[in-house]
Amino acid sequence: MTPAASTLMDRFARAMVRWRWVVLAVWTVIGAVAAVRAPATPSLLNIRGGSQRETEASRTEDLLTHRFSRPIGEFFAVSLESPAPFDEAAPRAALDTLLATLDRQPFVRGLVSFPSTGDTTFLSRDRRSTFLIVALEATRGDSAGALVLPVRAVVRETIARIPGGDRYRARVTGRAPLDLDVRTVVTRDSAEGEKRLLPLTLVILVLAFGALVAAVLPLIVGVLAITVSLAIIGVIAHYTPMSVFVLNMTTMIGLGVGIDYSLLVVTRFREELSRGTPRREAAATTLATAGRAVITSGLTVVVGFGALLLTPLIETRSVGIGGLIVVAVAVLLSITLLPALLAVLGREIDRPRWLARRLTWYHAPQVWEKWARTLSRHPIRALAYGGAIIALLTLPVFFIKIGLPSRHWWPSGTEAGDGLEALSAMGVAGFIQPVRVLVQVPAGRSAVDAASIRGLMTLSDSLRADPRVREVRSLVDVQANGSLLGYSVLYSDLPAARARYPDFLDAYLSTDQRLALLDVILADTTSLTTATGVVTRARQLARSELRGTRGMAITVGGYSASALDFQDDLIERFPLLVVLILGATGLMLAIAFKSVLVPIKAIIMNTLSVSATFGLIVLVFQFGVGSSVFGLDGPTSAIFVAIPVLVFAVVFGLSMDYEVFLLSRIKEAFDRSGRNTEATMEGLSATASVITSAALIMIVVFGIFAFARVLAMQLMGFGLAVAVLLDATVIRMVLVPAFMQAMGRWNWWPGVKRIRPKHRPSEEMPELRG
Repeated sequence: MTPAASTLMDRFARAMVRWRWVVLAVWTVIGAVAAVRAPATPSLLNIRGGSQRETEASRTEDLLTHRFSRPIGEFFAVSLESPAPFDEAAPRAALDTLLATLDRQPFVRGLVSFPSTGDTTFLSRDRRSTFLIVALEATRGDSAGALVLPVRAVVRETIARIPGGDRYRARVTGRAPLDLDVRTVVTRDSAEGEKRLLPLTLVILVLAFGALVAAVLPLIVGVLAITVSLAIIGVIAHYTPMSVFVLNMTTMIGLGVGIDYSLLVVTRFREELSRGTPRREAAATTLATAGRAVITSGLTVVVGFGALLLTPLIETRSVGIGGLIVVAVAVLLSITLLPALLAVLGREIDRPRWLARRLTWYHAPQVWEKWARTLSRHPIRALAYGGAIIALLTLPVFFIKIGLPSRHWWPSGTEAGDGLEALSAMGVAGFIQPVRVLVQVPAGRSAVDAASIRGLMTLSDSLRADPRVREVRSLVDVQANGSLLGYSVLYSDLPAARARYPDFLDAYLSTDQRLALLDVILADTTSLTTATGVVTRARQLARSELRGTRGMAITVGGYSASALDFQDDLIERFPLLVVLILGATGLMLAIAFKSVLVPIKAIIMNTLSVSATFGLIVLVFQFGVGSSVFGLDGPTSAIFVAIPVLVFAVVFGLSMDYEVFLLSRIKEAFDRSGRNTEATMEGLSATASVITSAALIMIVVFGIFAFARVLAMQLMGFGLAVAVLLDATVIRMVLVPAFMQAMGRWNWWPGVKRIRPKHRPSEEMPELRG
């Protein structure tokens, strides 16, 4: 840090201590306002997500919405189980009553069921289960989401009025109900996670500080950081879409980072007090020293989150915005509120004193000093052992498969999730999320003229030939064993065809007759992972000019197509994100430590940490090794594309916490003595207990969410917990100090001063010149 910046920091520190009561009052008001506004944030968050860029899938969805009179874009599926077959009078009457009640609702545009079609697809083999499609008067996912609870209420009340209604079981599922239940589960998991985390975190902090008062201060900062951040996110959600997943991420990052920074500041404050420094001066000195480390660390952390703003996904952008906010708030609290509290409390933070005496073993430096001396004697050996461990853990990453997971993507134990399982048991789950193929004929032609019908039949047959496809629904599949001649005759009198199939033609033929829709219903053996393969094949067929399709513009949409599109978008942006994070982090560390080697070493070490984390995610989730610990009954077969991107950005930032904490103390000792070996040993000994405690808290915070009910949060929680574990042990306690020992004074080139310390020549490199 330059002399001018150092002077500015000293002035800021003295001002915070002098105006401590004002600082406390301001934060009290901010906390009170945030506590009122934060609870409303979950209801403002986006539950569908997706890409903000125009994609093939989004163009298909727009055409369906605006060019069709009654598109089946947003719909619910209601599964109904009865005590007897639906051929019998009582169950059939119950089904008819439910259909009639739903048909009277103003938000219901149409119903498709066994009674309306006579199609046995809507019945299970024992005929005791059925389902019906509820087409909605809604054009967007958010508006459909607002109808989930009203439809569920109607279904529940109707079943309750039926004689023997308690013997029937109805569930409302579909894309919007699944999304809503995900938001409900995420919100609940976030609240329950906080309740479980606070007592566990308090225990670790008491162990770390040996004092109850000191342990409570980081909790105050962590909880306040979460509350204020959620309130700010709620305001931002009015202007830009914010994903529901930002809830869990804000809790994890806010509590973890807030406590990390507070732990560093409070530990340094207690060191100053132990030297006999008066409390106000101790608070100012702490802020001028540890506060710098907090700011430097915060800046490196926000680089990762800031890079996420360049991604096209609402989910990843939301995490980026949320991360920027919560880290900024945590840093601000740590350099304003916390020093003010410390200046007020002084030595009272050590109460009760009897507790500190009981826990002195935890802070005994002998263990860490012995470890530091061992590393100083065998740095190359330590590098080899540590590198071998990281390489072994990284190995599975070479087999990573990016895509939608084959199982556990939707949370179980919810109405929509149970409804989806009921449809799967009937063999019709593919109706919920069909692959939607849209065919547009050239101007001047109709999608139902003979030439177009020939092309549609060729395309339909080609799609149906895929073993992953159950059936295709389109204008040329409305009749069993239909022929080109039969369909040509049928559509030659379009008004008569509409009278015969009114709802079907409204859904599958556009108002201007230039667009025709083909819904590809996937077989139940087709998972979300392999569904994207069906999309890829459909797009290949669209480009191959099948017989009769010349001149037709064919696009593919639907849930799986949307997932594939933003997967491709995100993978395309990932290299830019990596370069930005590495470059910005390296530059900031070079400026902070006036070194060339330190930022290069930090980038290499953090990359090793991230790669090993990816390897463990693949091993546990994609391959299913030990996945039962987290409530999964098998491998996911693929890793959701957002997870590697988020883990890289977040882990790379968080890893810098410990990097900055450790290097700041080593550099401080080196500036005093000029001896790299002793400085490394001193820095490691001084920060080891702090890093261990901070890491333990982070592991607990992130690890709680590895047991969440939403797979995306499980992947993130597990990934972040493992990354912190590796970073605080193998990386910071082995590889980094061993590297620092091996490189000697080259660590601090070109910023090293011409210090001629008394030391054995064999310990250090010759004095640097220039």
